Amino acid sequence: MEVLINKLKEDISKRSLPSLLDRSFINTKEEDGQLKIRIMQWNILAQALTQGDDNFIMCPPEALQWDNRQLRVVEELVRYSPSILCLEEVDIFKFLKDTLGQVGYDGIFTPKPDSPCHKFENNMGSDGCAVFYQTDKLELLQHDSIVLRGKDNEETNQVAILCKFRLKANQKVFYVSVCHLKAKSGFDHLRHQQGKFLLEVLKKKVTSHPVFICGDFNASPKEPVYAEFIASELGIASAYSHLSTEGQEPNYTTWKIRGTHDGQKTESCKTIDYIWYSTDKASITSVLNLPSPEAIGEARLPSYTYPSDHFSLVCDVVINS
Repeated sequence: MEVLINKLKEDISKRSLPSLLDRSFINTKEEDGQLKIRIMQWNILAQALTQGDDNFIMCPPEALQWDNRQLRVVEELVRYSPSILCLEEVDIFKFLKDTLGQVGYDGIFTPKPDSPCHKFENNMGSDGCAVFYQTDKLELLQHDSIVLRGKDNEETNQVAILCKFRLKANQKVFYVSVCHLKAKSGFDHLRHQQGKFLLEVLKKKVTSHPVFICGDFNASPKEPVYAEFIASELGIASAYSHLSTEGQEPNYTTWKIRGTHDGQKTESCKTIDYIWYSTDKASITSVLNLPSPEAIGEARLPSYTYPSDHFSLVCDVVINS
C-alpha cells in the first residue's frame, strides 16, 4: 500500500495538484480491542458522465480530465486502507482491478444492462457496481449479481451485488451488498420498489448472518425507500446516523452545481448515500466525517480537491456474531 501511495504522491506533485479534502474519523463507540473491518461506500462518478455542457459547470475542465481524476480516485480509495470497497458508477473496472490488485485487493463487477455511459463519445464502457476486498483479510465465499426489479416485478436498469465473506482471522461469516437505485426526481416509487426487492433478496440469502448494505440510493431520508430500510425485518440501521446525537443523517453526502438549458445554475445538496448494518450482529466503532461547506468551497463537487460529486462514506465495524 505504501509503495502505491508514494507513487501517487509523486505523480500528484508533478501535476501540481492540491491535497484532497482533509477528513478524520469520529469515534462512536469505546475501543475494546475487538477485530475491526473498514467498509467504504462511494459513487466514484463515471468518467463518461463528467461530460456534457450542463455538467459541473463550476468545476475546472482540467480537474475532470482522466489523467488527473484517476490519481485522485485511486488516492481516495486507498488512503483509508478499507477492508471492503463498495462502489457505484464504475466504468473503469479493469483499471481499478489492475491498480488495486497491486496492493492486495481483488474485485467483482456487475454492469448496468443499458449503461448511459454509452451515449457519450470516448466512453470507457458500461458503468455498474463493484466490490473490492483485501484478500489477506477476507475470503469471498459466494457472490451474486442482481438486476433490481420494480413495478410488477419487471427488471430495471439498476443493479446490485451481494457478497458472502469469511474473516480469515476469526472465521466469522457476513454479507455485503452494494446497490445503485434509480436517479432523478419523480422516481420515488421506483426506488421504493427496487429497495423492497433488494430487501426481499437479502432476507432469503443472509439468514442469521450480519449484513452490510451500501449504496447510492438517490433517495433522501424522507423518501419511502429509507423508511422501508428502517422498518426492515433485517434489523438494520444507518451507520452515519451515529454522527448525530439525535440519530439524524448528515446534511449532505453529495453537493454539486449543474447548468440548466437556459443558462442558469442549479445547486443540489442532499444526503442520498448510505451504509446500513445489522444492529444486533454488528457495531459501528467510528465513521469518517464529512468536510465542512467552507472546506468544500463555493464551486462544490467535483473539484481539484475531490474527484466525485459524492463523498465516500467509511466506517469501522465489529462483527459481534
